[in-house]
Amino acid sequence: MRALDLAIIVLFLAGMPLLGVWIGGRQRSATDYFVSERRIPWWVVCVSVVSAETSTLTVLSVPTIAYGGTMTFLSLSIGYLLGRVVVSFVLLPKYVAGELVTAYGFLGERFGGGLQGTASVTFLVTRLLADGLRLFATAIPVKVVLLAYGVDASYWLIVAVLGLAMVVYSFLGGVRAVVWVDAIQMLWYVLGAAVVIAVLSGKLPDGWFASAADAGKFQVLDFAANPLTSQYAVLTAFVGGAVLSMASHGADQLVVQRLMATKDVRAARKALVASGVVVFLQFALFLVIGVLLWAFYRGARPVEDLKLNNGDELFAHFIVRDMPPGLSGFVMAGILAAALSSSLGALASSTVADVYQRVVRRPLSEAEVLRQGRIWTVVWAGLLVVCAGLFASFTRRGNPIVEQGLSIAGFTYGALLGAFLLGLLFRGARQADAVVAFVTTVAVMAFVILGVKFVGPEASVVIDFSAATTTSKALAYPWYTPMGVLVTLVVGGLLALRHKGDPPEVDVAARTGAA
Repeated sequence: MRALDLAIIVLFLAGMPLLGVWIGGRQRSATDYFVSERRIPWWVVCVSVVSAETSTLTVLSVPTIAYGGTMTFLSLSIGYLLGRVVVSFVLLPKYVAGELVTAYGFLGERFGGGLQGTASVTFLVTRLLADGLRLFATAIPVKVVLLAYGVDASYWLIVAVLGLAMVVYSFLGGVRAVVWVDAIQMLWYVLGAAVVIAVLSGKLPDGWFASAADAGKFQVLDFAANPLTSQYAVLTAFVGGAVLSMASHGADQLVVQRLMATKDVRAARKALVASGVVVFLQFALFLVIGVLLWAFYRGARPVEDLKLNNGDELFAHFIVRDMPPGLSGFVMAGILAAALSSSLGALASSTVADVYQRVVRRPLSEAEVLRQGRIWTVVWAGLLVVCAGLFASFTRRGNPIVEQGLSIAGFTYGALLGAFLLGLLFRGARQADAVVAFVTTVAVMAFVILGVKFVGPEASVVIDFSAATTTSKALAYPWYTPMGVLVTLVVGGLLALRHKGDPPEVDVAARTGAA
C-alpha cells in the first residue's frame, strides 16, 4: 500500500459519516428518525437494501467460494429473487399500508404484544451475532492494509474505530442518512469490483479461460450434488434460497425498515423485486473475480502456498499487493463501504417500538421515542463492537465466512417467518399457540444445526454435537429456514385446532401501547 492509497481510505472513513450527517439533516420526529416520513424514492431504497445485505462477508468471501470451487453460489440468488416476489405481494402490504414502524408490529396486531416482543428480541439477538461477524469480517482487510505499513493493530481496536464511524451518521441522520449512504457506498464498491476485473484482465496468463472452463469454474447449476448436504445443489438453492429470502426480506427489521421508508406499497414492491435482480448481477460480478484470481494465482492454495491466515484474506491480499497505486486505495475503500451499511437504526427501532414501550407500560411522547431511539443506537453500536471483538478472539474459521454468516440466521429465521405465515394462514391461531410454536422451532433448529449430521453416500442421519468432519456433513444451511417454517406451522397449526371456529385473539392493549 502507498501513501496515496492510505489517504483515500482515511478520507473515505472520515467523509462518509459526515456525508450521512449532512444528508440526514435534522430529525424532527421519531417517524422521521425511523422511517424518514416515508419519503425516500424506491430506487434509492432498492440500492440500500442490496447494500444492507451485502456486507464485507460478500465482498471478501464470495470470490473465495469461486476460487476454491465453482460459480454455483449464483444459483442461490435465483432463489433469493423468487422469495422477494412472494414477500412483495404477501407481507409488504401488511407493513407499508398498515403504517407500522417495525415488521413485528404486525405480529402485535395479529396475536398480541407477547409474540411481538418475543419476535423482536429474537431479531435483536440474531442481528447482533450476524452483524458482529460482519463487522469482524470488515476488520480483516483493514488489518491487511495496516500490516503492509508495519502496523499490527488488534482486531478490537479496528472494530472500535469502524463502529464509531457507523454510529456517527446513524445517530445524527436517522434512517434517511443510512439509506442514502448505503446507496452511495454500494455504487462505490461495485465500481471498485469493475476496476479489479479490468486490472486482473491484463495480468492473466494465456489460455486462462480454457483452463478455468476445463476445471468447471463457470458451472452455475449443480444437478448432481446431494441436496441435503450441498448448499448449492439446484433444489437446495432454489427452494432454500427462496424461503431464506422471504425471511431476510419479510421478517428481518434490517430490510423491512428500509422498505417502510418508501411512500406506498407499489414503491416498496418495486424496490424489493428490483433488489433481487441487482443482487444476482452483484454475485455474478464477485464470483467472476474469484475465477480471475484463480487464474492469476494459478490455483495456488491461499494458506499453504500464499501464506495467508485463511482464504478470506485472498481478495484483500491481491488488492494490497498487486493493484496500482490509487486504484488499490479506491477498491479497499469500497470494501470498507460494504461494512458501513448500518443496522443500528433497525436495532434501535425494534428495541423502542417492540420492547421498551411494553416494559415502561405507558404511552411515550414523540420526543421521548426519538430520544430513546438515539440512546439505543449508541448502546447497540457498543454491543456490536464487543460482539465483533469476541468473534475475532475466539472464532476459528474453516468455511468461507459468508457461509457462517448465513448459518447464524438459520437458528431463528424459520421461527420469525413461520410466525408471520401462521398468522396469515391459520385464523384460529392464538398468541399462546404462536409463542409455543416459536420457542419450539428455535429449540428444534438449534438441535438440528448443532447435532444432526449425515454420514456416507446414503446420507444416514446421526446425532453428533462435534464439528462436521470429512466423514460427516451437516445439513446444508439453505434448508435451515424452510425447516424452521415447517416446524412453526405444524406446531402452531395443531395447537390452533383447539380454537377452530373461534375468532382470532387480538391484544388491543398491546396495539395501543398500554400494555
